[in-house]
Amino acid sequence: MENHGPTGPAGQLHSVSTAAARRFQIHPVFWAVKWTAVHPCAATDLWSEWMTSAQRIRRAAVATVAAAAIGAGGVAVGAAAAGSGDTARPAAATTPAGQVTRSGYADVVRQVLPSVVLIRTTQGLGSGVVLDDAGHIVTNAHVTGTATSFQVQLADNPKPRPGQLVGIYPAGDLAVIRVEDRSGLKPATFGNSDQARAGDVVLAVGNPLGLSGSVTEGIISATGRAVTEPAAQGSPGTVLPDAIQTSAPINPGNSGGALVNTAGQVIGIPTLAAGSQNGGQAQGIGFAIPANLARDIARQLIESGHVSNTHRAAIGAQVSTVAGADGAPAGVAIVAVTDGGPAERAGLRSGDVITAVAGTATPDTTTLAEVLASKDPGRSVSLTVTRGGQERTVPITLGELPGG
Repeated sequence: MENHGPTGPAGQLHSVSTAAARRFQIHPVFWAVKWTAVHPCAATDLWSEWMTSAQRIRRAAVATVAAAAIGAGGVAVGAAAAGSGDTARPAAATTPAGQVTRSGYADVVRQVLPSVVLIRTTQGLGSGVVLDDAGHIVTNAHVTGTATSFQVQLADNPKPRPGQLVGIYPAGDLAVIRVEDRSGLKPATFGNSDQARAGDVVLAVGNPLGLSGSVTEGIISATGRAVTEPAAQGSPGTVLPDAIQTSAPINPGNSGGALVNTAGQVIGIPTLAAGSQNGGQAQGIGFAIPANLARDIARQLIESGHVSNTHRAAIGAQVSTVAGADGAPAGVAIVAVTDGGPAERAGLRSGDVITAVAGTATPDTTTLAEVLASKDPGRSVSLTVTRGGQERTVPITLGELPGG
């Protein structure tokens, strides 16, 4: 994982990470090269399919967000939802995990498979979920990359059909494509991801290594995780707040597919898989974008081609981690504020150093992003700020991270 250090340039993703973040890395499941570290003998014809996607390998810190998100003409700190694992959600309005036997999953799989497609670009492949009867398909932005045209295959029909890009939202790693030939497409049934809870049985459905219609099983390990993806060629870094953590194996090619509950409802879009620092794969640690968020972003992309409501809080400033006399992270410096934005309205200015938000210390941009991940746009909080050697408390009303 590229490490810019505690004084990395403003607007870049910082990896001044906690012990947990140093132990693990997150890989978008649209990669190839790191897979060989786990399966060194897997040099088959399937492997050649993935060589073109090597440039898409990205690493990320887990649990505590190590990122500064876009929001101020350059980069502003912003996030949404809960920043730590939440295992106390309301009971899911789905079939209880303990009431479905393994033999019963076959019915769920038959229900879901027609709604999950394989998406192929000139750089690699991934998965997608059918949204509606109009041929719209939601997937990850790192699956589409810079492409605008695609080849789409159904699980029961290997004949490719052309698809076109409708819209892309890299900041949330989501995109929508559309196929003209809608024959055989079945819109997925979506569940309420807010009701997902730790311990629920889930299935990950996708196309790992191009193996169409593959299914793996696991449980929801936690909800409300905040994870980050550093930038890579053709794909900017991004923060994924409120992610669903699952033990269901997620492999290369699962990106953009479906994480479903035992009622056959899509509750998430598999996006990331964890890998250890030495390049091996951390088993049973994967992450999915909540279905409620994915559907809302997809709806906006379909209606207007861009995202106007990001659901992410922001302070409207470009920031950078600063170091103290001992070289350790000592706060988050404001590099510039957005005209008319929350920071400017609160009286903040370039050179101010934020050391706490609502009483929680923010020694670096990683921690600041994590704190903001638990806040909502429009909420008023107090910032502890150092200016000219003097500490002061500054109230601020959080804004919303701009879309695009």
